[in-house]
Amino acid sequence: MLSENTLDHWLAEYSLSHRHPANRIIHTVCVPAILFASIALLWNVHLLGLRAAYLAMVLVAPFYLALGWRASIIMAGQFLLCVLILSVWSRAVPLLPSVAGIFGAAWIGQFVGHAIEGRRPKFLQDVMFLLIGPLWVVLKHR
Repeated sequence: MLSENTLDHWLAEYSLSHRHPANRIIHTVCVPAILFASIALLWNVHLLGLRAAYLAMVLVAPFYLALGWRASIIMAGQFLLCVLILSVWSRAVPLLPSVAGIFGAAWIGQFVGHAIEGRRPKFLQDVMFLLIGPLWVVLKHR
């Protein structure tokens, strides 16, 4: 039996609400879009002299570290990719309107996926599942 705080347990639980092929495809697109848009929405906010986006990443890092090296490396890579894209994107287009649109559209997609699935999103059970989604997209358990 898996401990409730293992990566495999979290992924298995998340997978219970993500079995329908259409919902899985929608989540594969929308979860990374939400992660990117969430970081982007914090990009131009500064707290304590730092970008709030960086502070948010640091605040969630202990959760991923507790899940092990694999989760930590995957999320560090996803965060780094977001930062690299934002370092260019934020200079090329108006950031707030573009990422607000992505954020809204991706969340609508998520709820459409769950309507197709016929199951409620896992984050309504435990908000920590919001942090599991990006890992699930990469590792997709049964």
